[in-house]
Amino acid sequence: MTSTPLPATSPRPLRHTLGCLLGLTTTLLLVLSVGAVGMVGDGGRSDLLWAAVPVVGVAGVALARLRPTGTAAALLAMAATQLVVTAVALVAVVPGRSDASVLDLLWVNGGFAVLYVAAAGLCASAAGGRVTGRAR
Repeated sequence: MTSTPLPATSPRPLRHTLGCLLGLTTTLLLVLSVGAVGMVGDGGRSDLLWAAVPVVGVAGVALARLRPTGTAAALLAMAATQLVVTAVALVAVVPGRSDASVLDLLWVNGGFAVLYVAAAGLCASAAGGRVTGRAR
């Protein structure tokens, strides 16, 4: 009895899937940490700023139709949004709060941004290294 060899699979779809899973997991952790702990001090209305990150991600992935290049661009946009929201919070929210730690805010949000960039890197490698543009 002979066995038929399994077809060779490309690592590209796996990298795209892993990138998407890392992006989703990061977003879930972001939403849970904002809801449970709060980003600025003990939480409050200022934490609604971080709702922009998942909104950018959903819009970007919908526009990209889950293609690797567009998904990578959407994840990079999420990382940029994470950093912009952090900068806005540091300038507009933290000075008026005694319970807010600047260092904690920078470390936590920097960590989320790094995870989004890592997810974008996985998706970009699935697209052959391209983040934006059309296939040639």
